[in-house]
Amino acid sequence: MRIRATDLTEPAVAALLTLHHAEMEQSSPPGTCHVLDLSGLRSPNIEVFAAWSESGADEAEQLLAIGALKQHDGFGEIKSMRAHPDARGTGAGRAMLEHLLARARELGFATVKLETGSGEVFEAALGLYRAFGFEPCEPFAGYEPGEFNQLFALDL
Repeated sequence: MRIRATDLTEPAVAALLTLHHAEMEQSSPPGTCHVLDLSGLRSPNIEVFAAWSESGADEAEQLLAIGALKQHDGFGEIKSMRAHPDARGTGAGRAMLEHLLARARELGFATVKLETGSGEVFEAALGLYRAFGFEPCEPFAGYEPGEFNQLFALDL
C-alpha cells in the first residue's frame, strides 16, 4: 500500500469522498453532521491523503482509504477518514490513521483531535480510534459533544 497526498482531482478519490459525505449526512440527525464536502476539503490548512494498493503489471492500483489532517493553532484534526467499501477489514484504515498521526508529529503537533458520530455506521471507526488511545475530550473548534456527537483527542 502507498499513501500519498491527493489534490482531490482523482476520480476514485472524489467518488469515495462523495460516498462518505452522503453516508455521514444520512446517518446523522439534522444539525449534527460536520463532514466536509470536496470544496470544504480544498483549504490551505487541510492536507488530504489517499491510500492505494500496489499495482502489478496487469492491474491498476485501487483506492483503499482516504483521510485528511486539518491544521489548527496548537493541534491537528482528523477529517474524512474512510476506508473504501471493498477495502474494509484490510488494515487500510489503520494505515491511514498511522499516516495522519505521523504527519501531525512532523508538523509539530502535540495533540490530534476528532469529532465523530454515534451508531452502527461509526462503530468501526470508534473502535480504531480507541485502539490508538483516543479519549473523550472537551469541546474544540466549535464542536459540542451531545447525544450523537463525540469528541476525542490523542496526545502524541
